[in-house]
Amino acid sequence: MKKFNPTTPTKRHHIDIDRSILSKKEPYKPLVKGYKPAQGRDSKGKISMRHRGGAVKKNYRLVEFGQVHKGVPAKIESIEYDPYRTAFIALILFSNGARAYTIATGGLKAGDSIVCDDTAPFKIGNRVKLYSIPSGTQVHNVELRPDQGGKLARSAGSYLTMIGLEGNYAYLKMPSTEVRKVSKNCFATIGTTSNNEHNLINVGKAGRNRHKGIRPTVRGSAMNACDHPYGGGKGKHPRGTKRPKDKWGNVTGGRKTRKANKYSNKFIVSRRKTKKSKK
Repeated sequence: MKKFNPTTPTKRHHIDIDRSILSKKEPYKPLVKGYKPAQGRDSKGKISMRHRGGAVKKNYRLVEFGQVHKGVPAKIESIEYDPYRTAFIALILFSNGARAYTIATGGLKAGDSIVCDDTAPFKIGNRVKLYSIPSGTQVHNVELRPDQGGKLARSAGSYLTMIGLEGNYAYLKMPSTEVRKVSKNCFATIGTTSNNEHNLINVGKAGRNRHKGIRPTVRGSAMNACDHPYGGGKGKHPRGTKRPKDKWGNVTGGRKTRKANKYSNKFIVSRRKTKKSKK
C-alpha cells in the first residue's frame, strides 16, 4: 500500500495501492473501444439505480474470460490497470502472434509464460479444466457451464477453493462459505486474482468518488416523513419501523430474497453461513 504525507486534510487519510508493478505503456488499441455508460438508467431512460452519474470518461478494454487459442503457449507482455474492474488485467501474446486481455493472476509479472489447455501443467496462471485441479487449490475466473466463459471470482483478490470431485461435478467453496457444485469440464485459472489489497484503499475525499460516478447519498432519517419511512421528527431519533426498509417501504433486511424454486438450487450443496440473530 502507498501512504501520503499529510500536506492537506485529504492526503492525511488517503491510502492507495502500489501500482509500481504495472507496465508504463498505453493500452493495446485494437482491444480498446469507447463506451458510454448508462449512468444508472434502464433501457427506457428511467433511473433504476440511484446515486449514479457524472463519471470521468474512460475506455473499455475487451477482456477475454473464456478459452481463446486453447493449447497455444502465451507470454505476458504487460500488467495494466483497467478502469472498469478492481483487478488488474494482463495483455498476453500467443505464440501464433495473436493478443488478448485476460484477468491478471496474483504473483505473475511481465515475461511469465502461461497456457490454456484441458490438462495443462499445474502452475499459477495456467487455465485448465476442474478435473485436473487437485483439492485445496485456489482458483479464479471459473465457469458455471462448459465453454461459457469465466463467471465466478473475477474481482480483486477473490478466489474459490477446490474441495474435490464427485461424479461429473467439482465441489467449490465460495468466498461466502457457500459450497456449490460445478461441472468438472468447466475451465478455471489456477491462483487468485491480482490486486488483493484493493479492500484497503481509503479514497480520502468525496471528489474521488464523484470521479468514479458515485453521487451523494442522503440518509433516510434526514428526509421528510413523506419521502422515506425513516423521515420526520425533530433531531436524532430511531427509525420507527420494526424492520429496515428502503425508500419505497420494501423490507431490506431479515428476510430471504432468493426464490424457493430457482433453477440453480440443485447445485448448492450447503448455504453460506449467516450471523445468528440476537435473542
